[in-house]
Amino acid sequence: MSESIASLSIKFLKFGLVGLSGLAIDFGLTYLAKEKLRWNKYVANSLGFIVACTSNYILNRTWTFQNYDTAVVQQYLKFVTVSVVGLGLSNLLVYLLHDRLGLNFYVAKLIAIGLVMLWNFSANYLFTFKV
Repeated sequence: MSESIASLSIKFLKFGLVGLSGLAIDFGLTYLAKEKLRWNKYVANSLGFIVACTSNYILNRTWTFQNYDTAVVQQYLKFVTVSVVGLGLSNLLVYLLHDRLGLNFYVAKLIAIGLVMLWNFSANYLFTFKV
């Protein structure tokens, strides 16, 4: 791909902004499920992920990557696949940082989100929304 650094940087910034909206959805639902409904922390984490993932797909497709591929179902499945790998990485990081190193659950989750963002952007740029 011969995209300019400026164009790629704008996409990364947009991806980050979409991610912030997903973060609000993810944290809000995770908190509700874990703290108020007393669900298992990994189930609560997964619920937050699923809803945020769908929101992020729609926003990234239309705004970040401006990609209108007609094969929406296949593209969504690619996005979900990338995100599921990210979820696995996130859960592994939360386990290591929270359960093994004793960091606060939400601090561990925030660190995991930052690291997994790099994976998600790269994989979605190169795989899901490639032109």
